[in-house]
Amino acid sequence: MPGRDRWNSRTAFVMAAIGSAVGLGNVWRFPVTCYKHGGGAFFIPYFVALLTAGIPLMILEYGIGQMMQGSAPKALSRINKHTEWVGWFALLIGLVISIYYAIIMAYSVEYLIYAFKGIFAGGEMAWSAAPSGLTGTPEATFFTETIRNHSSKASEMWQLVWPLIAGLAVTWTAVYLILCRGVRRVGKVVMLTVPLPIIVLVILAVRGVTLPGASSGIIYYLTPNFEALKDPATWLAAYGQIFFSLTLGFGVMIAYASYMPRDSDITNNAFITSFANCATSFLAGFVVFSVLGFLAYQKGGVDVSEVIAAGPGLVFVTYPTAVAQMGQFGWLWPPLIGVLFFVMLLFLGIDSLFSLIEGITTGLRDRYHFLSQKFLTAAVCVLSLAVGIIFFASRAGIHWLDIFDHWANDYGLVIVGLLQCIIVGYFFKTDDLRDYINRVSEIKLWGWWELCIKIITPLVLAYLIFTNFLAEMTRGSLYGASGTDFDRYLWIAPASFALLFVIAFLLARLWTVLILIGGGLIVSLVTWLILPATAPLTTSIFSGLASAVLIGGLVICIAIARKGEIER
Repeated sequence: MPGRDRWNSRTAFVMAAIGSAVGLGNVWRFPVTCYKHGGGAFFIPYFVALLTAGIPLMILEYGIGQMMQGSAPKALSRINKHTEWVGWFALLIGLVISIYYAIIMAYSVEYLIYAFKGIFAGGEMAWSAAPSGLTGTPEATFFTETIRNHSSKASEMWQLVWPLIAGLAVTWTAVYLILCRGVRRVGKVVMLTVPLPIIVLVILAVRGVTLPGASSGIIYYLTPNFEALKDPATWLAAYGQIFFSLTLGFGVMIAYASYMPRDSDITNNAFITSFANCATSFLAGFVVFSVLGFLAYQKGGVDVSEVIAAGPGLVFVTYPTAVAQMGQFGWLWPPLIGVLFFVMLLFLGIDSLFSLIEGITTGLRDRYHFLSQKFLTAAVCVLSLAVGIIFFASRAGIHWLDIFDHWANDYGLVIVGLLQCIIVGYFFKTDDLRDYINRVSEIKLWGWWELCIKIITPLVLAYLIFTNFLAEMTRGSLYGASGTDFDRYLWIAPASFALLFVIAFLLARLWTVLILIGGGLIVSLVTWLILPATAPLTTSIFSGLASAVLIGGLVICIAIARKGEIER
């Protein structure tokens, strides 16, 4: 396509794709998921999921992006004009995730500053000098009271935490400076930001395995429990980890691939990106569990399970605790390791974050050619900063992070992945896409790819949606913090999630569908009014939303079936 931006080289594209896939989730999500689901035995379903869902979907997104030479909305509209909205929905989900992802970066900025201060304080780390408080260890208190300044009280939850606002401003400024001149600058930036975290991980892994007690943590990490393979939850966890960690369903990989020439290799790039991501996760597991083993040793040889924590707690509580314990090796070790670790987190996070924003700006530029890259990047960054300040830089920000992550990941990304499989597998000549990929790639696709796209991956993703939805319906209340003043605001997240569908249809200009969904919302209101007053809140909400979505979805399917012309 004349005038379309291009990567400086294939290496730049692969590095950018790896940077997008490898993120903070590799450091905290994979090791804990592995620990919970069979230890070393988890690698079996993990690699099965990689081969049957991760790599096939990566090839799919690379393939349609490069073949159609467009962003997610543009590429999907060229497959069928009625499916453009799926691309917009993917980008909107990516926007939501990028907004709350940035607050993790803001946490890391603050911790990095405190780690630097430790160099000038004789190795004394600020997080270890905090009082124990109600949350347990000094490090936990520091994260809760100093970094987040947490509160769920109605009179305090909307108060802003100014250091976090500063961290968000630094993060979004960095994203703007990287993206404002297009993918050529991205290609230069990722040459530094992708390999550096890997080097730091290797350094931390070498240092970690030499710590006292590290072996107990690594044994705990790798000891297989084959009984776990009999549990369907283990296999679902593996598919979920693969799907979410490869940045699939965001529209990012489609956008990145669209900046490659049409004759570029696809399958090689997909395999390289996927295996690099998995190798980083595996390496991060050694880093995390060697440190956890050391921490258990420092606490008198307690079991590793007693010092493990999930989510942000693993990064911002457990690891700072271990860093502070390294003073026995010299006063410089705690701040030095702390600086290295949080620089690594920032570099891991920034690659994933600017890739999400690049996917969004690419979609908007493909639609609105008269808008410049600088203007669109600035507008998206300012919008993201403003929303991030209101919700995630507030004193109840950790609750918002958890809730929006639930809706965006457990539903949004899975829905996008499922719809992409259906669109390519059943409303497009899959043979044409496969033949095109085989023509430009060294590794040829066989029947396994079509089998995965048409049957295996859709069934797995549909089951994930079903089980999540069933859990939502049987919970009796909306997902979120329970028993606090915050509960009155839980409806905002699902309402925002539903609004993303409407915005996607608006951007795709599906006016008939919008009218019919409006009718579905009227049905939802009537349903809510006639349900017994004792009915659970989620029953009322989801019965209405289901009515609206089913009506709109039925119309879309009928339209696609009747007007399935392929636009090239």
